[in-house]
Amino acid sequence: MKRFIHFIALALFLGSLGDAAFAQKKAYLCKDGSYVTVDIKNGLEIDLTEGLDSVTFSKPQMGNDVVIVYNGTTASVTIPEQLKGTVACSSGTSSDVVLTNTNTTDEVFYHVSGTSTAGSLTINADYKMTVKLNGVSLTSTKGSAIDLACGKRIDVVLGEGTTNSLADLAGGSQKACFNTKGHVELSGAGTLNVTGNGNHAIRTKEYLEVKKDVKAINIVKAANDAIHVGQYFEMNGGALTIDKNTVNDGIQVEYETDDNDKVVVDEDNTGAIIVKGGTIDITLANAEDAKGMKADGDITISGGTFNIKAQSNGSRGIQTDGNITISEADNATTMTIEATGGKCTVAADSDDPHKCWGMKIGGDMTVNAGTITVTKNGSTTKKGIKVGGTYKKNGGTVSATIDNE
Repeated sequence: MKRFIHFIALALFLGSLGDAAFAQKKAYLCKDGSYVTVDIKNGLEIDLTEGLDSVTFSKPQMGNDVVIVYNGTTASVTIPEQLKGTVACSSGTSSDVVLTNTNTTDEVFYHVSGTSTAGSLTINADYKMTVKLNGVSLTSTKGSAIDLACGKRIDVVLGEGTTNSLADLAGGSQKACFNTKGHVELSGAGTLNVTGNGNHAIRTKEYLEVKKDVKAINIVKAANDAIHVGQYFEMNGGALTIDKNTVNDGIQVEYETDDNDKVVVDEDNTGAIIVKGGTIDITLANAEDAKGMKADGDITISGGTFNIKAQSNGSRGIQTDGNITISEADNATTMTIEATGGKCTVAADSDDPHKCWGMKIGGDMTVNAGTITVTKNGSTTKKGIKVGGTYKKNGGTVSATIDNE
C-alpha cells in the first residue's frame, strides 16, 4: 500500500531534525546504492511495498561517482546508471576524455587514475564537482592535461600517498596545463607535479585555495606563470615548490575581469595573496622582470616558511600594488629572500632600467611578528625592500635595507 506523509509528520517519524532539515524542501529516498530526489514542499508520498533503505534531507554521495581509468592510448569511463541522463562521455574509449555534465542539483564525483602519454581530461559542467586524482599521469598531445570548464566550486583532491603528474602540449593554444574556469579548493595528502610546456602550469579563473592537508605541489616547468589566479590565492599548508624553469612569475594573482575587461564586482575579487601556513620555495632564474609572488591587491601573511630566490635581472621576490601585512597569527613566519639579479635589460626599460628587489610594496608595509631576511650580493643594482606607502614595524625581526622615500 501507499502512505501519504506530510513532511512535518515525516520529521516526527524519523526523529527531531530541526527546521534546517526542511530549508532545502527536498528529500532523498535511498535504496540499493542509488537515490531519487523528491520535493517535500507540500508533502511526501512513499510506496512502502517497494522497500526503502533510508530517507535523508542532505544530498548523499553514493552512486554519484564517475570513474576514469587511463591505460596508454585508451581510457575507460564508468558512469553510474542514475547519472546517464545528465553525464555523457563523447570521447568513447579515447585517452582524450571529454565529459559533459548538465546536472544542476547534485554534485558529481570524478575519480581519475592510470597513465597515458597521449591523454587529457576535459569536463564541461554547470554545477560544482569533486575531482579526485588517485595516482594519475597524463601527458597531453592536444592542449591542457586537465581542463575543468565549470564556473562553480571545484574540489580537487589528491589521493593520500599518491603521486599525480600532468604535462601539456608545447606550443599549444591552451591557457594552462591544469586549467579551470571556476574556483578551486585543493586538498588531500598526495603530491601534484605540473609541467606547463605551453603556457601557465596552473590557472584558475577564480580563486585557488590550498588546504592544510595537502602534501606537495611541484611546478616542474612553466612557459608563463607557474600559478596564475583570478580573485585571490590562499595557502593554509603543504609544500609548494616552483622550479627555476618557470619563465615568468611564480604566483600571480589578478582581479577577475569580465569580457569587456572591467573588474568584476564580487566580495571574493580582492586580488589578494593570503598565506597562513606551509612552505613556499620559488626560484626566479629564467626571465627578466619576474616576480616570485605578485598580487594586484593586498598580501597578508600570518604563517609559513618562504624561500624565494630572485636571481634574474629586474626580478622581485614579492611585489604588490597594495599593502602587505606580516604576522604569526596562524603559524610561525620565516621569510628568506635572495635578490641577486641585475638591472632589467628588456627594451621597455632601456631608458630607465629598474633594479632587482627583495620586495616592492606599492602601499603600506606592516610587520607585527616573524623573521624576515633579504640578502643581496652587494651590487648597487640590488635593493632590499622598497615601500611606496608607510613602513611600520610593531614586532618581529627584519634584516633588510628599507627604501621608504
